[in-house]
Amino acid sequence: MKTNPIPIIFFLIIQLSGIIAQEKNNDYIEFNDRKNIVHGIYLGINTGYGKIDRRNTINAGIKLAYVANRKFEYGIAAKFFYSDQTSADNISSNDISSTTGDVVGTYGGVHLEPILFSKSKINVSFPILIGPGVVAYIEESSSNKGEHEATTSDQVFVVEPGVNILFNFSRYVQIEAGAKYRFSSKFTIHPDAITRINGYSIDLGIKIGVFNLGRNRYKKKLSNES
Repeated sequence: MKTNPIPIIFFLIIQLSGIIAQEKNNDYIEFNDRKNIVHGIYLGINTGYGKIDRRNTINAGIKLAYVANRKFEYGIAAKFFYSDQTSADNISSNDISSTTGDVVGTYGGVHLEPILFSKSKINVSFPILIGPGVVAYIEESSSNKGEHEATTSDQVFVVEPGVNILFNFSRYVQIEAGAKYRFSSKFTIHPDAITRINGYSIDLGIKIGVFNLGRNRYKKKLSNES
């Protein structure tokens, strides 16, 4: 019985083509890397300085966020602020029992942050924080300076957009610096106190985590064999 040599020849050609292709790319075994998505997660802390009603204000914040493909952050954030609203203009020289006060508060909620130039060492981002908070007025007697007498508080809702410059020191550490502007709903804490906490701030912070989990997950480098 005769054997047809044509299928055997085709089989040998296919095997030979596979061997040649493997030798041309002997450094990597590469799978479908186009669907590889880089994930990240971090804990960030920041501090800043700004103004509320033209008065000095300091703030501090913390956030926990997930980074999607180094292009967008989703997370939660909280901030605390202290605004020195005490002014000599508020104290009457004829009334030694007049009062002044400072404003403190905290707010937090959803943190969203789109990122541009995400594959570079330096990125630009546009964070926004949206959520509720509490504002309090700490009243201080001018006749007994330094002694706090009463505190009144009210609820507030805040939207705080901004712009950041991000410095990627490593896959684990990122430094951010930027400016934000805070918009708030109206509140009532004292007849002589401010009714909104609108104002800008300049912030500096650090993020610690892993920003590129899954990098080259489908591409494995081969070790040289002697």
